[in-house]
Order: sequence, then C-alpha cells, then structure tokens
Amino acid sequence: MALLRARPDLATPAPQDSSQLASRAATRSSIHRALDGLDHLELSVLDALLVAGQTTPEGLISIVRADPQRTAAALQHLLDLALAWESPGGVRALAGVADAMRGMPGLVSGLRPSSPDAPGPADVAARIAELSPAATAMLRHVDAHGGEGTTGSARRTVSPAEARTPAEELISRRLLVPRDGDSVVLPGEVGLALRGGRTTAEPVDDVPDLATSPREPALVARTAAGAAFDVVRRVELVLDHWGVQPPSVLRSGGLAVRDLRALARELHVDEPGAALVVEVALAAGLVAEAVDADGSPAWLPTDEFDVWSGRPVAERWTRLVGAWLASSRVPSLVGSRDPAGKAWNALAPELSSGLAEEARRLALEVLAQLPDGEVLAAGTGIPSLVQRARWLRPRRPTVFADLVTAAVTEAAVLGVSGAGGLPPSGRHVAADDLAAAAEAIDQHLPSPVEHVLLQADLTAVAPGPLETEVARRLHLLADVESRGGATVYRFTAGSVRRGLDAGWSAAEVRDFLSSVSQTPVPQPLEFLVDDVARTFGSVRVGHAEAFLRSDDEAALAALVHDPRGRSLGLRLLAPTVAIATSPLDVLLPRLRELGAAPVVEAADGTVRVSRPDLLRARGRRGRRPAGAVEARRAAEVQAVATAIRAGDRAGSSRPATAESTTPSGALAALREAIEAGSTVVIGYVDNHGATGERVVDPRRLDGGRLAAYDHRADDVREFAVHRITGVRRA
Repeated sequence: MALLRARPDLATPAPQDSSQLASRAATRSSIHRALDGLDHLELSVLDALLVAGQTTPEGLISIVRADPQRTAAALQHLLDLALAWESPGGVRALAGVADAMRGMPGLVSGLRPSSPDAPGPADVAARIAELSPAATAMLRHVDAHGGEGTTGSARRTVSPAEARTPAEELISRRLLVPRDGDSVVLPGEVGLALRGGRTTAEPVDDVPDLATSPREPALVARTAAGAAFDVVRRVELVLDHWGVQPPSVLRSGGLAVRDLRALARELHVDEPGAALVVEVALAAGLVAEAVDADGSPAWLPTDEFDVWSGRPVAERWTRLVGAWLASSRVPSLVGSRDPAGKAWNALAPELSSGLAEEARRLALEVLAQLPDGEVLAAGTGIPSLVQRARWLRPRRPTVFADLVTAAVTEAAVLGVSGAGGLPPSGRHVAADDLAAAAEAIDQHLPSPVEHVLLQADLTAVAPGPLETEVARRLHLLADVESRGGATVYRFTAGSVRRGLDAGWSAAEVRDFLSSVSQTPVPQPLEFLVDDVARTFGSVRVGHAEAFLRSDDEAALAALVHDPRGRSLGLRLLAPTVAIATSPLDVLLPRLRELGAAPVVEAADGTVRVSRPDLLRARGRRGRRPAGAVEARRAAEVQAVATAIRAGDRAGSSRPATAESTTPSGALAALREAIEAGSTVVIGYVDNHGATGERVVDPRRLDGGRLAAYDHRADDVREFAVHRITGVRRA
C-alpha cells in the first residue's frame, strides 16, 4: 500500500497481481514520474547505485559524498519507491532506471559496470595516466557535461599507438566507449576515478540556504489576514458587478483585455492582480461561462456564489485558497505572450500547466520550513527559495522556477503568506488542513464595521472593513477613490443616479446615509442627492421605436438638437414629446452620456424603476467537501491492494510451469534477463501468423517493443511485446 500511495499511477487500472504491479513499476513512463519527484541527493544516490551495480548499503554509502545518515535515508526512500530493490547479493537499481537517467548533467552512470566494454577499476588510473593533457581535459569535459559525447571525425577502432587525436586516445583506451551511431559514453568506473573514488566532486547533500530576516510572528499573521480579507472582498465585488453587467466571452475563450483593464480600475489593483482574482474565482467554481439575457456567451457568477457570499469570511477564504492550491491555472502568464506571439488572456481555456499545483505545494512546503520569527529577506528571499526548489526537483524544466516564483507572489496576495513568511493559517494550508486554517485566520481577520464618516467634500471614509451588506449598498451609491487601512468613497452625480436607477428614492438614499454615518449628513451631500433626484425622471423614454416626453420644453429641445445625439434619430412631435429611431436599450445609455437622467415610462404613464435582474450561471456539480478527495484516494489504494492480494492467491494455486505464458510473467522474465544480461528463448508470432522460437539477448524494453540481439539473425532486432507468447531460459 505504501508503494501505491507513493506512486499513484501504478493503481490505475488496478493490477491483477503482484507480478503485473512489478511489471508496471518498471515501465518507462512510470519510472520517469517517480524520478521527477526525487531531490538532488536521492538522484545522486540512485546514480551511485547504477555505477556500483549490485552492492551493499555500506558500499553504496562509501562512494556517495554526503552525510551517511542522510544517504541511508535516501536509499530507503528509493527502496520504498521500488526504484531500487534488495536482492540476495545486495541492493540493485530497477531495470530501466539507467536509461531514464542517462544524459542528466552531473551524473556518472553512463555505462553499466557489468558490460564487457567497461575497463576494470584497477586499470582505469593507469590508462588515465597515459593520456596527453589535451585528452585529459577532454575526458574531464565529457565527465562534467553528462558523460556523453560524439566521436566526430575520430576513428572508433584504433589502438593506443595509432591514436592521433585526443578523442582517439580516449576511445582506444576504452575510457570513452562507443555506442550506437557516433555517440560515446563515459563508463562509471572512469567517472569514479576522476572524482577520487566518489561519484561527485562536491557534496550532494548541501541544500541551498534560504535568505531570511527576522520579523514578528504577530505582524506576519496580521498582514496575511488583511490580504485574505481583501481578496474575499474583491471576489465579491467582481461577481456582484458581473451579475448585472457580465463581460462577454472571446471567440477563442477567455476575458477580453479591455474587460480586464476595466476590472483592474474597479478593484484599484494592477492587471495581474485582477487576473488572479478572476482566475481564483473560476477555480473555486464561483464564475462560469454561460449565456446572458441576449443569448450571447458571457462570464457569469454561478449559483454557488450566492451560497458562498453568505458564509463567514474565514470559510470563504479557505474555499478560494483550496481551489487555488489544487488548480492547474497559471494566472501569472496573463499579459505575456506564448512562443507564437499570441497574448495570454485571463480565463482562457489553455492557460494551464500540469506543473502549477506541484509548484505551489513545493513553495509552501519550503516556506513552512522557516521557523517562527523568520521570513524571506526582501530582494534575495524569493531567488533563494527558487534555488531550494531547483535542488528539490532537479529534473523539472526551467519553467518550473517561474511557477515557483509566481506561487510565492500569489500566496502573498491571497493571504496564505504575509510579510514573506507563513502564519499559522498558512502552515495549515501547506498541510492541506483547510478547516484548521479557517480557525487560525479567523482570530486575526479585521473586525467589520457598520459605519462610515461622511465629510463635506462629498466623500465617506470607512475606518475599517465594512459589513457585506453595507459595503454593497455604499458601493452602489459611491465610487471607491482609494483603498488602504481606511477606504475612501466619493459621491458624484453619476454614482447617486446609479442608486436611483436601481430603484432607490431620494428619501431612501438620505435614510441610508443617516443610518451608516456617525456624524450628521453634510449639507453638500444632501444638496447633491436632491439635485440628482430633481432631474431624475424629468425625461421619460418609451417605445415608438422609442419616445421621449418631458415637461421641460427647453431640456427636450436641447437633447433633440444636440450634435452628439444625431445617431439616435430624435425628432420633436410636440414641444414636450419627441420620438427616436433607436431602440430603448440603446437610447437609455446614450441619453445618460448626454447628461440626461431618463426613466422608463410604462403604458399607463407610471414610472418603472428597477434594478436589472441578477444573472447566474449553473455551478459545477459534484463538488466534494474538504477531505473527501483524500478519503477517496485512500479507499482506492485499499481496494487496489485487496485486488492484488486476491490475484496473488489465485496465482499461487496454479501449477508451476517452466515457461512464462502470461503477459505480466513474460515482461517480468524479460526484465530479469535484461538485468542479468542472460540469454532467453521467446515464443514469437511473426507477420504471417506462424509461431516460432527465437534465441535472443534482451537489451531494452520500452514502449511495447523489445530490443534484443537475435542469435539467428546475428543482429539487434525489435520484437512487438504483444506477439511474444512465452519466455524461458536458454
């Protein structure tokens, strides 16, 4: 079960028995997945095992330049991952590991010691001493660059006396061994000799240090809590706005650049910050692509948003953070360009990476290693963390470092980290305990207030985070001018008219302002509300295509003769009535742009003022509560282990045969032959359907093909694995 948990790809689909599990663990793709999760020390220990061949743990530890205890722990981890196994003669690397690791810089396992082409350890030092300075420099260069090279114009079959170039000196003395084509490899024994009997010249367990500075834990917790509250409020503001005026979906998918810029201005953040907000909302299932009232594709809040917005702030935050941590989305790419020169748009379907989740979890894991009172140093802290991540995952591509850097930045914006360190809530997030994270951050979240301070300059100052309902109403009546420790709202004619458009009356606006203000409503603000209310509805719009009616003849005539309104097709029918050729949904916003404050008049002459209907998309179904995914994985591992044990019991009841006829048994026998370098007889079905036997020396097994030396053809041939009917020893 430990193996299935460590390498989950082995459990899908469930193996029939242990032999099939072992065969699957030795496949190329599975080995690469396991190697990708190893750090530099573990890869170096595995590399040393390939060089040493079958050896004892003590012998392996002696050639690794690292602390013996850490080396022993790394070896045990390799055994747990089934990348190495204990045979009666000692520890051995799994077949296929050597091919998977070939070409990695800094490794010396270019050739198996059991190959007859490799020189013995006693001869290596003498052969190196015979080299010219140029050949010695070339040998060390090949050793420092992965242990592989090409022959170029050098002859492959030449004696030491006839060698004319440094390459020929090395080839003639078998210090570089020719392979297929024009490639040459450095034998492991030669690498050991060049490095003083060790696999590396430098210690392989030196973990890069993190650049840190002292910081009060209380400050870290307060900073993270403030950022957490801000991101929750910003998601709420975005989706409230999109519920009324949803942005359209691009033809290629995603959010238009102009909509992202407008959102950034609305939230008072930069465009990358706005992209992170909407991407996290998408990952949390709070926004989705749907159709608006006109049937056009648009980005709308889901029905889950209404449930989410009613939860406590701490629970809303953990919903966002949990979705971000498990998401494959890469918001940091928004605004940049792909290799083809196309700009990345927020919410685009292709804006994802399979490495994003691993990068975030690794970044939090490294941050969690910092003791309380220590945070990443300004300027040098993040680069040092990236260096640590490269040591922990050396096989990952270079883009992985960019993802780690972005993860640290995003964690600070989302309130997972604060001031360069992890508070208790962030450590719980790193441990995947979101319930504990909510409890830890709740005590540090700023207490919401229900009042503002109205000022005579038509502004309102909120001395802290406002209650959700108060913030929504105030956001409808005023525009945010600045954010910080206190949020400043400004009242304008347009913002007050926005409230009246939503169905408020002047009396309701004044009552609301009086109820939330700790001071009397300033006279200039009362005048502003009265002036807007006095002009509000003075022009009424109906259907003609549309008509305009106003008791103010001068105001109506000014609108009709305004040059900016020529495209509306306005024409006076009477001093107080005009008609328009433009539809109502076009006429209303254009009249507002011209400075009017029109309202819609019904057929009976009454005024219709209402807030637009809130639009919602259907939320993603089947969301599981926290911990359900881990519980399901544990149950799957248990079920697979039970199935393997049942298959083993069934296999033990069958009579023993001298020939492997099952596919898993044939693969296991072939892998054993590759490791031992032995000869086997395979039953093989040719292209004509005839079954025959071939005497072969298996060399490599990969991608459903067996490469082996065929004794009958006297050449290396490839055989399709599915056509092999049986394997037995020669």
